[in-house]
Amino acid sequence: MSTATIPNRQLFIDGEWREPLHQKRIPVINPSTEGTIGEIPAGTSEDVDLAVAAARRALYRNGGKDWSRASGAVRAKYLRAIAAKIKERKNEIARLESLDCGKPLDEAIWDIDDVAGCFEYYADLGEALDAKQRTPVSLPMDVFKCHVLREPIGVVGLITPWNYPLLMATWKVAPALAAGCTAILKPSELSSVTCLELAEVCKEVGLPPGVLNIITGLGHEAGAPLASHPHVDKIAFTGSTETGKKIMTAAAQLVKPVSLELGGKSPIVVFEDVDIEKAVEWTLFGCFWTNGQICSATSRLILHENIANKFLDRLVAWAKSIKVSDPLEEGCRLGPVVSEGQFEKINRFISTAKSEGATILSGGGRPKHLEKGYFIEPTIITDVETSMQIWREEVFGPVLCVKIFKTEDEAIELANDTHYGLGGAVISNDPDRCRRMTEAIQAGIIWVNCSQPCFCQAPWGGNKRSGFGRELGEWGLDNYLSVKQVTEYVSSEPWSWYTPPSKL
Repeated sequence: MSTATIPNRQLFIDGEWREPLHQKRIPVINPSTEGTIGEIPAGTSEDVDLAVAAARRALYRNGGKDWSRASGAVRAKYLRAIAAKIKERKNEIARLESLDCGKPLDEAIWDIDDVAGCFEYYADLGEALDAKQRTPVSLPMDVFKCHVLREPIGVVGLITPWNYPLLMATWKVAPALAAGCTAILKPSELSSVTCLELAEVCKEVGLPPGVLNIITGLGHEAGAPLASHPHVDKIAFTGSTETGKKIMTAAAQLVKPVSLELGGKSPIVVFEDVDIEKAVEWTLFGCFWTNGQICSATSRLILHENIANKFLDRLVAWAKSIKVSDPLEEGCRLGPVVSEGQFEKINRFISTAKSEGATILSGGGRPKHLEKGYFIEPTIITDVETSMQIWREEVFGPVLCVKIFKTEDEAIELANDTHYGLGGAVISNDPDRCRRMTEAIQAGIIWVNCSQPCFCQAPWGGNKRSGFGRELGEWGLDNYLSVKQVTEYVSSEPWSWYTPPSKL
C-alpha cells in the first residue's frame, strides 16, 4: 500500500495562493489505506466573497478587453496552454487522482487524457465564436436590420463532484473560460487535490488573475455561499439530486440560472439475441467502471428470460475475475470507494436489499485479501422487486441489481420505472429493436451495444430528477453564453407613427 503524500496547497484567488481567512484545513484520506496523506484548505463564505470579487474584477478589467470581450482566439491560447501543461504532467496528476479518490491508475490516466482533450476542444469552439458574432437575423421588414451577439453570461460558480475530480471540473471550466466567463470552482471536499493542481497549471501558463479561482472546503461552508452569492451570475452543479434541490432553491431567490447534472439509476436492457460474452463485459463495465461511482452507471440490469441463467453464470464468473486492489497496483480494475461514509452507505444498501428478500448472487462484502481501505467486492443482486430500495435509489457503488423480463414492452416499462433519467443502454443484434428502445427509454443519454463511453463532442445531461441542461459539445459552450439581439432602423425616412406637432 502506498504511503505517498500530496502537495501542500492553499486557496487560489486572484491568481495567487492564499491561506483561508479562518486558517482551517481538511485532512485528505487515502481510501486505499485509510491513512492521512495531507490536507486541503477549508474555505468559508469570506473566502468565497474574495474569489467572487476577483472574478468580477477580471470580467470587467480594461473594459472587458483582457478577458470577457477579448477575441475567442486570445482565450483559446490560454486553454491550449493549459492542455499542454496537463499533458506534460499527466502521469503525476493521474497518480494524485488515484491517491485522493481511489480511482484505478489506468482509469485516472485515461481521465487526464480527456482533461487535456476537453481544454483543446473548447479552445477550438471558443476561437470559432469570433466568426459567429453578429450573425444576421432575417426580418420581414427591410427598414430594420438585426444581428445576434453571443456574450459571456458573467461570473459563474462551478460546483463539482468527487468521482471524476479533475475531469468533471474541466467539463465546466473549459467551456466557461472559452465563452469569456470568469469562474469560481468549488470541488468536492472528498477529492480536491487535482483541482488545486489545475490552479498551479493556470499560474504556470499566466492565466490572467481572477479568471479562474478555486475554493476548496465543505459544502455548507463554501458551496452554499457560492450558490447564493448575489454577484454570481450562474451556477453549474454536478452531484446528488438532494444537493441540486438546495442549489435550485438558493438560486431561485435571485432568479439566477442553473444547470444541474444530478443522480441516476440507469437501466441496461439485454435481449436474447446477443453475444453473451460481449454483453456480460459491457454490463460489468457499465456498472463497475469508476468503482461503481458514476451518476450514469447502468446499475439496473434488465435481462431477457431466455438467456438469464447462462448470462448470470457468466456475469458472476467475470465479476469474480475483476482485480480489486490498491489503485496504483498494475492491472487494478476496481479500487476503493471514496470515503468511510460512502463505504458504510453502500454496505447499508446491500444489507437492506438482503433484508427485503433479494439474493446476493455474488460479492456483497469486503474482499478477503484487503483488510484495510474502503473496498467493496463487485456485487450482483437478484430476485429484486421494483418496490425495493436497491431498485429505486442510487447506490453510487459497485452494486448491480437484476430484473428478468419477457417482452419488449415489459423491458421498456421496467427501464422507465425510475424517477431518474440520465442514461440507459440496450444490447441487441436487432437494429430496429435498438432504434425502438432508444426512442422509448426516457433518458438524456442512450448507449447501443455498449455502456458509458463519453466524448467531449457529444451532449451530456439528463431528464426528470437527473437534472436539466446539457454539458459537452456545442451545448456545453451555450451553457455559458447569453444571446443579445441588436436591431437597427436603417431607413432614411422618419417612422411617422405619430402626427408631428405644429412648428408654430
